[in-house]
Amino acid sequence: MRAEVISIGTEILLGEIVDTNAAYIASRLPQFGIDMLYTSQVGDNPDRLHEVFERAWNRSDIIFATGGLGPTEDDLTRETIASVLQEDLYQDEDQANALRTLFEARGGYMPERNLKQAQLIKSARAIENPRGTAPGWWVERENKIIVVMPGPPPEMIRMWENEVAPELEKQASSILVSRTLKTSGIGEGTLDEMITPLLHSTNPSIGVYARADGVHVRISAKGNSRESALDLIRPVETEARNILGTAIWGEDEESLSGAVGRMLIEQGLSLALMESATGGALASSFTDIDGSSEYFRGSLVTYATDTKISMGVDSDTIAKHGVISENTAKEMAVRAREVLGASLGIGITGIAGGNEVEEQPPGTMHIALSDDSGFLEYSHSRYYQGREAAKKRAVLTALTMLRQYLINKQ
Repeated sequence: MRAEVISIGTEILLGEIVDTNAAYIASRLPQFGIDMLYTSQVGDNPDRLHEVFERAWNRSDIIFATGGLGPTEDDLTRETIASVLQEDLYQDEDQANALRTLFEARGGYMPERNLKQAQLIKSARAIENPRGTAPGWWVERENKIIVVMPGPPPEMIRMWENEVAPELEKQASSILVSRTLKTSGIGEGTLDEMITPLLHSTNPSIGVYARADGVHVRISAKGNSRESALDLIRPVETEARNILGTAIWGEDEESLSGAVGRMLIEQGLSLALMESATGGALASSFTDIDGSSEYFRGSLVTYATDTKISMGVDSDTIAKHGVISENTAKEMAVRAREVLGASLGIGITGIAGGNEVEEQPPGTMHIALSDDSGFLEYSHSRYYQGREAAKKRAVLTALTMLRQYLINKQ
């Protein structure tokens, strides 16, 4: 099937928001045997919307559109599709009642304008949206499909995963399934050599990719069903796991912090942090995960030097070695563990950006790990492509160090 993605909203054209929806959809289409051939971005203008949808309808088998489903006058996606297909809009009473119930449950009054979101055409059915007020549309006519989803990514992703993807799977003649093994501590070239015997396979096929959190191995197979594709993947995945061993830290959508958190739970350990230059970024990587309270005690963000001292970091250490130093990072790790009552503590101090400090360039990070036996591990990161990049690299360095500690402790 030939697919096209249309992203709707003037704010996209103005650069006020980044269109992540199109990338998300494009990355999911191959598994259903759908070829994405075109993408378009269009503002909230009726003439240009009509032009884009009409062109897409004439050249594509399936159209995915995001945005323009709100209740305001410039939300024109429904009207545009009705115009292109020459069908009349009507108010669907089931959808109207669902909207009223939603507003009542939220304790608010529903403006009459919101009834616009209950409109359908004869060729369309509503797609449920429990995260917002705008139902999606699934349109089928003349052996073509239009799928319309909300613009806000959380609403779009939820609708895709729970409603759209299962429907596409039913209609697909073949399914492409992928498994991704995520590794650290091995370079891309070295890993490629290690799994050379597996690389000649065609179904499943294997690809090696360098990513920010390590090197990923993706194993992909086509089958008549998801299960038949997985049957092809499993023996190859087992062989890859045997070759790569503990270098594999996670799989598929798992994050490094999620993998480390799982290991902390398995070993019955808890973690506390004292962060300076990363400003709580390492803590955020853990609290993004459901259930992290099982092992994560908390984080002290001691950005200023006197704040570090108030938390028990020795002022003499700072005076002798500098606030951006291995020794200070180690004391921060110890005090984080002691103050917050954790099995393990991590301390991070450094300079994320700006000018050189204490004769150290921007991007320098000192990272230490402490346990309750007095063990101290140290690592450092020196990477500068801007403040955010330096902080992300420090977080990955800290997580990699912690993971290696937990592997050694097993």
